[in-house]
Amino acid sequence: MDYTFLQQYWWLVVSLLGAILVFLLFVQGGNSLLFCLGKTEEHRRMMVNSTGRKWEFTFTTLVTFGGGFFASFPLFYSTSFGGAYWLWMIILFSFVLQAVSYEFQNQAGNLLGAKTYQTFLVINGVLGPVLLGGAVATFFTGSNFIVDKGNITDGAMPVISHWANGWHGIDALFDIWNVILGLAVFFLARVLGALYFISSIDDEDLVARSRRAVRNNAALFLVFFLAFLIRTLLSEGFAVNPDTQEVYKEAYKYFFNLVQMPVVLILFLAGVVLVLFGIGKTVLKPAFEKGIWFSGIGTVLTVWALLLIAGYNNTAYYPSNADLQSSLTLANSCSSAFTLKTMAIVSIFVPFVLAYIFYAWRCIDKDKITKEEIGREGSDAY
Repeated sequence: MDYTFLQQYWWLVVSLLGAILVFLLFVQGGNSLLFCLGKTEEHRRMMVNSTGRKWEFTFTTLVTFGGGFFASFPLFYSTSFGGAYWLWMIILFSFVLQAVSYEFQNQAGNLLGAKTYQTFLVINGVLGPVLLGGAVATFFTGSNFIVDKGNITDGAMPVISHWANGWHGIDALFDIWNVILGLAVFFLARVLGALYFISSIDDEDLVARSRRAVRNNAALFLVFFLAFLIRTLLSEGFAVNPDTQEVYKEAYKYFFNLVQMPVVLILFLAGVVLVLFGIGKTVLKPAFEKGIWFSGIGTVLTVWALLLIAGYNNTAYYPSNADLQSSLTLANSCSSAFTLKTMAIVSIFVPFVLAYIFYAWRCIDKDKITKEEIGREGSDAY
């Protein structure tokens, strides 16, 4: 395992974690539908308890994704999380708001009322996907930061990267293409959330409205996703000279990355087909309840492929619009060879962890949520 292989390997792992995180945003997407689909308090409680079974998976994956980036590509962590801190703080605060809302909405002595906490869940359901989608979009559109590794010798302030303006990440939302991908992730999360309701709730009226939500939100998702995808594949990308590590703009860079990496192209196409199959069969066949599995796996494959083309094939995965040569690549932002190798050995246990998550998921979803379960006194319902 040489240094270059370890860099490539850890981008593969981190990208997979990011792709799984996007899929798990179905919790946020489902919560954003609370007042759209839940016309009664009973229905809203069923929806909250459906997503409440899985919210820890999303939060844990978000933390693991950040931790994986910190360990394998620390310069990205310090540049993005340290420089664009307002964007990340809003995201993290919304997730904390979600956790509090699940635990306290129906607790005795709740002065704010259940509906207030349900509103907090909706806020997280909107902000989480939109802002995370916008943050991911900066891998293709760029961010405003400057890196100067010479500052490491400055005894007073050894900070090697800083944001180039005072917005500290909020400026990402000034780029329309970041917003477009954020909206695409938002509507995808709503589609996945509705698909999950169909598979986990036993209520004819609520399931019927969830099927309509799949159809309506899927149309909006496709509009925004295709707009961003076409723009990305046809625009300039941020290429890296493998000999000099110079970063420069190259026409159709991300399109060429897909074509020149056939395995990634197959991943991407398979993912798109699975997403569309899960949506289409759910909409066209009223008895079909397993769309979340097809569209969920498809989401992971599609996002994984997009993140791979952002970093592989001599590409700067975190480009700088303020100073092109400050752009982060796999080579100039990674940990030491010793750290990457040690973590690579530990990562052998990742498949076992995923297997446990799959097992736990199936056990949790063994029985569908019913009105009787929600109304039963002494139950563990939220």
